[in-house]
Order: sequence, then C-alpha cells, then structure tokens
Amino acid sequence: MPIHHPAGTPPFNIIRMSHVELGVTDLAASRKFYTEILGMIETEQVGDSIYLRGLEERNHHSIILTQTAVPQALRLGFKVASEADLDRMAATFSEKGEPLTWAEPHGQGRSLRLRDPFGMPLEFCYEFAQAERMLQQYGAYRGCHPQRIDHFNCFTPNVQASHDFWALEMGFRTTEYTVSEDADPQLWAVWMHRKGNIHDMAFTNGTGPRLHHVALWVPTAMHIIHLCDLMSTTGYLSNMERGPGRHGISNAFFLYVRDPDGHRIEIYTSDYLTVDPDLEPIEWQLRDPQRQTLWGAPAPKSWFEEGSLFAGVPVQPPVLAAQPIIAP
Repeated sequence: MPIHHPAGTPPFNIIRMSHVELGVTDLAASRKFYTEILGMIETEQVGDSIYLRGLEERNHHSIILTQTAVPQALRLGFKVASEADLDRMAATFSEKGEPLTWAEPHGQGRSLRLRDPFGMPLEFCYEFAQAERMLQQYGAYRGCHPQRIDHFNCFTPNVQASHDFWALEMGFRTTEYTVSEDADPQLWAVWMHRKGNIHDMAFTNGTGPRLHHVALWVPTAMHIIHLCDLMSTTGYLSNMERGPGRHGISNAFFLYVRDPDGHRIEIYTSDYLTVDPDLEPIEWQLRDPQRQTLWGAPAPKSWFEEGSLFAGVPVQPPVLAAQPIIAP
C-alpha cells in the first residue's frame, strides 16, 4: 500500500483541474438547475452546448452541458502552465505509446486529449477565451453563489493503480487517504492535488471508471444552508442526496445534490491550504465514523454505488471488497 510522497516530477506542469463536459438529456431543465438554483453564470449557448462558469471565473467556461441521448460524462479538463507544457505532455505520452489527439474546442485554445489507464477521457489545455469577471457584480448572484469549480471525484476499480498513475506520471500530490482495515492495509480512497488545496482529483473504490462528482466552491457554510432552503422550497427536495455536514477528510463543509439527469454535484467550502511540498498525507481508517463526516453521520448507499458513466468507456468491478460504513 505505497503512498508516493513526494509525487513524481513529470516534464510538464499541470496547474489544476479546470473544466468538465457533461451529457444531459434536457438542456432547458439543466439550464434552470445550474443557473437559477445553483447560481452558475451562463456564458453562452452554442448549438446543443451551454457554457457555464462561476462568479469569480474569467475563463469562458468550467462546466459544459451538452445535449445527449443518455446522461454521461464526456471529458474531464485540466489547465497546464504553458503551450510548451502541452507539447511536452504529448511527447511524454507518445514515447510511452499512449494514443492521443489534438482538438480546439469552443472557448478553448489547442487542447490535448488522452486517457488514464482505465479509460477516463482527459483533456489538457493552456488558453481559454476570457469572459467578464462577475465577482463584484453582486446583482447577478443567485443560488449558493458558486465561485469556481474545485475538484473531481471518480470511482476507480483499483485505487492503488489510479494513485500510482496520477502521482508518478502526472505529478499530483497526496493530501489524505483511506486504507482498509486488513492485516495488509490497502488503499480504498485517495485525495490528490496540484493547485494547493485538498484535491483536484480524488479516487474512491468502486465499479469504474465512473465520475462520482464535480465540486463547486462557495464562500461560506451559510451559502450551503441557503441552498438547502432554496432547493427544499422550489421543487428540488428529492435532488438533495447527502448533507449538509462537515467532512472528516478535508474538514470541508459540504452538500451533495443531483442535477436533473442524476449527475452528482458537491457544494464545497472550508478546506485547508496544502502548498508545502513536504506536507505529510493524513491516513484514515475506512470504518472510522468521523472519516466520512466529522459529526459521525454515514453516507447513504447511493453515494457509494451511483455515478456517471464516461461515454463509451467500459467499467470494471473493484479489486478491493472492503466495506465502508453505510447509512441504514
């Protein structure tokens, strides 16, 4: 059960996770949920895609909603430090014999697409079209005042293999992790970052690869409480899946909601700074009742079993059978 700390030093520099494209079946219903309820800013609609961003975000988009026949996750996006980093990344993975393609999606510059060892569709870019910063346009604030996209969490059939790839090949640093309570403890979940908070990527043991959730960062816990009041009185009570509460891992205050297609969105705030390269990762035991929620409340069964499929990517059962605490 090796945690690779410090992480590897690849010849390219990934700054942070930056964007996601989700396939949705009803653009009108999704637009209402993401803009009127959550409070995202709509940059524009182009064809069957709606481009959204948070209030402080100046990139053209951080969430893309695209009309598809069935709900699915289409790509996970990351920002690199320069155009040269894209070329270095392409050279690195070409030398390894990994397939990759180039694209120029709407609102972005040159973008490199490849897959992780389990087939998750990944996209890396440097340049985005710039949009108006809405941070001080307080008349535009809606919902829970989402400021920016924060992280991805994905189900993986092998947490150790996912950790090894993202640490050694991508240079992601581990902040916290969960181990099984076996004589030979195994990785059950791991939280990894590039931008200096708890995580840009997290991996949870389960049938995968699948997208578990996308997180939006909000200013305070009271914004999450307000969203609970808003959703419970506007017809979205059943879309509230878990929380509000405070995680043991990350210390963050959270709420998990489901969009009209079932994609899981975490509303997230109050984690901590992790920029020091010698910061030691924190270990948690899988069945510690304060691991999931500092207050001891376990997550529902759906939280451990349901996720968004990646388009065209087959899933595998998990190699680890360890059982977390599940709410009755």
